[in-house]
Amino acid sequence: MFDKKVLVAGCGGLGGYIIEMLLRLGVREITAVDGDAFDESNMNRQIYATRYTIGKNKAEIAAQRALEINPEIKINAITQFIDQDNVDSIVHECDIAIDALDNIESRKLLAASCSKYGIPMVYGAIGDFTAQAAVIYPGDKLLEELYKAKAEKLNTVSFVPPFCASMQLSLVYSLLKGEKPESNKLYIAGLDDLFFQEVKFK
Repeated sequence: MFDKKVLVAGCGGLGGYIIEMLLRLGVREITAVDGDAFDESNMNRQIYATRYTIGKNKAEIAAQRALEINPEIKINAITQFIDQDNVDSIVHECDIAIDALDNIESRKLLAASCSKYGIPMVYGAIGDFTAQAAVIYPGDKLLEELYKAKAEKLNTVSFVPPFCASMQLSLVYSLLKGEKPESNKLYIAGLDDLFFQEVKFK
């Protein structure tokens, strides 16, 4: 087991798969953050969305799942959305933060807090058939480069979130082992025609 505390911000499409894999990978502690509840529209792409979890908070369901898989891992469920008032208190004690958020404003808040406390953030985003991931270190400007223009929110299909989550967990695994994946490098996968690309930012 890795003696690390990992924050997962968002427990929906990406976050559910990320938490599922983290539990099986073995870390000391997970903080799962999400103020949202499951609804029927989540069923096509969110692993913890079932007939029995509709209407229930996503972070709490993730915590229940943790007990089923690996009760040795401590999991903290925070049933709030990340905002300006709570982000620092959520971030400051973690070793690695994983971005599984679905909006740019919250993602930027998380990245700014991680930079403030010297914590690497593993970014991930999906849209249509595309998945992308990167490690954002304190001081990196990757998010600013990615979101110079307002991003269009796209629907996706069931197999894209777990693929993107796996890309993110590969980077997290390197960090857990004490390695340092390259900064300002964005990994992109297109699952409609199976293309893979790396983009290096200055």
